[in-house]
Amino acid sequence: MDNSENTLWYSFLSGDKNAFSVIFKMNYSELYNYGLKFSKCSSLTKDCLQDFFIYLYTHRDSIKEVKSIKGYLFVSFRRTLLKKLKNERRFVGVESAFFSNFEFSPEEIAIRQEISAIKSDTLTNILNNLSPREREAIYLKYYSELKVSEISSIMNISYQSVLNTIQKAFKKIRNASENEIISNILKKY
Repeated sequence: MDNSENTLWYSFLSGDKNAFSVIFKMNYSELYNYGLKFSKCSSLTKDCLQDFFIYLYTHRDSIKEVKSIKGYLFVSFRRTLLKKLKNERRFVGVESAFFSNFEFSPEEIAIRQEISAIKSDTLTNILNNLSPREREAIYLKYYSELKVSEISSIMNISYQSVLNTIQKAFKKIRNASENEIISNILKKY
């Protein structure tokens, strides 16, 4: 963490409500969007996120030093949401159902990247055809802008496994993109 992030975190841990407010405002929308990838239910995600931040504030004295505020929040919120979904019995088969809900929307792709050769919906289809783990790793790395070490903690896999997962995903994306471009060229002739 840089000095300003470090100061913000220690202020929050000391009970500074303004620091808590800054952390909340800086991270709420990203955590909410991430949560929607799994729950598909806006109200459940909002409730869980609100409960998460309340828990965070009320238990701040038991929280230790963190390497990254954003990374810590993603790891903790993911666990909280998974627990909530289990309790709500929103799905069966915890891991597979949890990850199979994780999909990209055309809007996310259009907002985050300038698409030149490939249409947004085509890229969305390509991304959604990745494995659930690959989709999550790509989302965390490129849409939430987290570091590989943070993704490793969030997904509970090794650093090297994150790198391998992202590399496999890019190979699939590249192959599917090339096939789509070739297909589009052939359609013209």
